[in-house]
Amino acid sequence: MIRSELVEKIAEANPHLYQRDVERIVSTVFNEIIEALADGDRVELRGFGAFSVKKRDARVGRNPRTGESVQVEEKHVPFFKTGKLLRDRLNGG
Repeated sequence: MIRSELVEKIAEANPHLYQRDVERIVSTVFNEIIEALADGDRVELRGFGAFSVKKRDARVGRNPRTGESVQVEEKHVPFFKTGKLLRDRLNGG
């Protein structure tokens, strides 16, 4: 599902809302998640999962094309851990 499909489904389920308002709501939710992660905070959506940021230490990597060693800098990456309800639904529970 892409963002526009999500907006469409929410708008269909809530006919009292204008589509432009639903688009603004979805964008606001995503932007708040992005801002929280950028600040190093954790975002938990009960029953769905939790977004967090993990730190990857600097390391020596390998260029797959040439095989030479390259220095890979430390970086922060987004991480998602599914909630129990989502995991149970995916596994037929």
